[in-house]
Amino acid sequence: MLLGDLLTSITPITVRGDTLLDVADICYDSRQVRPGGLFFALRGEASDGHRFIEGAVERGAVAVVLEDEAYAPTGLTWVKVADARLAMSLLAAAFYNHPTAAVPLVGITGTNGKTTTTYLVETIFEEAGLPAAVLGTVSYRFREWAAPAPHTTPESADLQRILREFVDRGARGLVMEVSSHALEQRRVDGCRFDVGVFTNLTRDHLDYHRDMASYLASKRRLFAELLAPDAAKPERRAVVNVDDPYGEAIAAASACQVITYGLSRSASVTMREVDFSVAGIAGMLVTPGGEIAVKSPMVGRFNLYNILAAAGVGVALGLPLDAIARGIAGHKRVPGRLERVDNDRGVGLLVDYAHTGDALENVLSTLRDLSPRRIITVFGCGGDRDRGKRPVMGEISGRLSDLSVVTSDNPRTEDSRTIMAEIRAGILPLGIREYIPEELAETASRDDAAGQEKGFVMVENRRDAIRLAIRLAHPGDIVLLAGKGHEDYQIIGREKQHFDDREEAAAAFRELGS
Repeated sequence: MLLGDLLTSITPITVRGDTLLDVADICYDSRQVRPGGLFFALRGEASDGHRFIEGAVERGAVAVVLEDEAYAPTGLTWVKVADARLAMSLLAAAFYNHPTAAVPLVGITGTNGKTTTTYLVETIFEEAGLPAAVLGTVSYRFREWAAPAPHTTPESADLQRILREFVDRGARGLVMEVSSHALEQRRVDGCRFDVGVFTNLTRDHLDYHRDMASYLASKRRLFAELLAPDAAKPERRAVVNVDDPYGEAIAAASACQVITYGLSRSASVTMREVDFSVAGIAGMLVTPGGEIAVKSPMVGRFNLYNILAAAGVGVALGLPLDAIARGIAGHKRVPGRLERVDNDRGVGLLVDYAHTGDALENVLSTLRDLSPRRIITVFGCGGDRDRGKRPVMGEISGRLSDLSVVTSDNPRTEDSRTIMAEIRAGILPLGIREYIPEELAETASRDDAAGQEKGFVMVENRRDAIRLAIRLAHPGDIVLLAGKGHEDYQIIGREKQHFDDREEAAAAFRELGS
């Protein structure tokens, strides 16, 4: 496309040079620039893209979009804008011919439940005859094609390219998790949403957002700004969890019609006669368009909210109730969300992504309802992230588990022992016993071992922590490996090392068997 045609999508402050240039690519990483590329100088937390303009030009960039004209290249076309990230989002959408213009796009945001809800919406779309592509925390995928997701929501240039590829491959529905970072950084401003979903808001990412008010403000953008009806999509909808304390604020801020969901009487999408069991969830789904019996193999009250959110999307798009019910019943297994690791010892080994206090409490409360013999929880907290949630998660695990094994979880540049000490501070007020690893290891083979008494233990090495938990488990026990879920790495320092809780658990069971 010609640069001048692209620039009609934004309001630049200054344009210098030839705008009749043919733009071959949209780039924000100077190392990835190819001849004909339009380079965006983005300011980040760790680096400033203006410093890499020279490298981008050397690799063949034909023009540069920047915020600070002091870095403007000599003899090359440049465009000054107030917000380079917003400009890239809008120009990338135009460059890839607006892939979300003619296909229904669902954006799901909130602290917990986003990933599971995308899987449910995906199967509902499929049952309604709309093959759906999904971008989320686990993967970017469409039918048989899938790739690991480096980010929950990609940078806008990558996002629009991927969405265009999905639509060209035949996707008739698009479902994406929308992170608070993406909303704050304008990555999705070029998207034309049909439905936005708000799942909930609990403490997370406060290392990035200053406080809960700022965190909420980033989520609100989807509903107050990006869901405003326009000529392209005049019938947009917000699907909002009104049982969440922040749901009312999101609903009030929404620029479009709101469909509420939850278990309260005021919710327009709800479920009555709910039955929770080890086999799953069953009940009568109630919607403005009628009622239908539904069953799901998922367990727990928190998953009921994910089901209602997905059903709300179906209602918002006018999909048939029977397709919604079939989609709920036929959802795919969600990697790293209460994912079972098979073994022949009668132990319920589950891996879950729960890495916030609310998520951990939801999972442990659900497992407690299954009446296990004991619950052994292995968990940690990420380094260089919100420190305030560490004692909160410690208290929750200590209260709801029979044994908490506190360990490392992506310590990054922090000392994992410091992180563990902050978790420990949340457990100590409970007055439960603190074990030392050797004490538990020596008695692991006895059914009346010291580990029978409620308590916790500190094991810095996550591999050792998993092995200790499995050695201590007896038939009928549940071992929960929390925090990493589908992740197959540990970040230690600035290095990403391969590590998968599922693989480590399977290896530990094999060792016991031999």
